[in-house]
Amino acid sequence: MRDPDFTRVKRLPEKASVDRGLMNQILDAGLVAHIGTVDHESPIVVPVAYARLNEQFLIHGSAASRLFKVLAAGSPACATVTILDGLVLARSLFESSMNYRSVMIFGTFTLLEGDSEIAALQTITEHLMPGRWNDARQPTSQELKATYTLAMNITEWSVKVGEGDPDDNPADLHTPQGRDLWAGVVPINYSYGDPIPDPQVPTNTLIPAYIRTWKAHKT
Repeated sequence: MRDPDFTRVKRLPEKASVDRGLMNQILDAGLVAHIGTVDHESPIVVPVAYARLNEQFLIHGSAASRLFKVLAAGSPACATVTILDGLVLARSLFESSMNYRSVMIFGTFTLLEGDSEIAALQTITEHLMPGRWNDARQPTSQELKATYTLAMNITEWSVKVGEGDPDDNPADLHTPQGRDLWAGVVPINYSYGDPIPDPQVPTNTLIPAYIRTWKAHKT
């Protein structure tokens, strides 16, 4: 394990948190992570679906994927999850910013097999599509062979949260332009739209009730 100072937030440290509960909350609210590693001195960053299971960070992808082959071989990795909550419009462009919640996790992934892989795939499915695991056909042995399911222990991590109103330069509050200019926060909210059926779905097939609950699933 690296020096604990490695994960300490140095830029705007007042935005950092060591609250593991907050970290879990952010991970459970997100849907997409960006995974970064190095392959033959070339950096790779790829967006992937993920889930958290207790103190493990789970991802899955094609066994033919360059990224997943490198990760399964034990290449050091960094996983990041960011939720954008709003745009902060200050009276100057320099002080304009974003409200956000973010997590960075450092470590190495291990390849899961057998019951551990099935449990991880169920966790990822239920994180992305709650209620779907028991409704749809589950993976076949051939499909599992074509899939790498990976887990990283969440032991080295950083949390950073930006929130609040514009932090303007006081001088900008007293100029004619600054006094008359609107400033504040424009929130960004995420929601699910109305389900669109596959054309091959019979017209009398009802939309599963669990899908209707997704509109309030992520906050």
